[in-house]
Amino acid sequence: MQKQNSKHGPAVSGLLLGGVLLLLSGCAREPIGRIMETTAYCGCGQCCSWERGSWSYLKLDFWNRYVSAGPDAGRPYYGQTAMGTEPREPQEGLFSWDTLSHPWMVPFRILPWSWFSEDGTIAADTKYYPFGTRMYVEGYGWGRVEDRGGAIKGPNRIDLFFDSHQEALGWGRTKKVVRIEHR
Repeated sequence: MQKQNSKHGPAVSGLLLGGVLLLLSGCAREPIGRIMETTAYCGCGQCCSWERGSWSYLKLDFWNRYVSAGPDAGRPYYGQTAMGTEPREPQEGLFSWDTLSHPWMVPFRILPWSWFSEDGTIAADTKYYPFGTRMYVEGYGWGRVEDRGGAIKGPNRIDLFFDSHQEALGWGRTKKVVRIEHR
């Protein structure tokens, strides 16, 4: 019995092993892109269904906020997402591609708390996208699923957080290409 010796054997097996390790490490994953219907919301009472003051105190406690609709009506409203975080808009940092393409923004990003970029808050149906799923929405930027809304149902619908009601109204209801990074 003769042993066959191939000069390509170790190189091919090393390449295959490297490919398997790359797949197992998750580095070969590309974000999935799909067209989704996007809407916008902010932290105001109109978007989040809260009102100032309680009728049990004859509205004299106007500094407190209470849920005004749904099964939790009358309970205190704290303004946090379903994940327990504060909602935020995406923030491009000093160390980002946006700084290279918009160098005039550098003076506004030299403060230490604005050096790194931050993901925005996205509300989605958590049956399809669990908390922490990262998405890139064209025209909005990177965001993470940290909230769920009453009208956000299905795999093709998300809600984006904005700091002001005017920005949220300006976004409206649009169909956008969304890249989804699965963990």
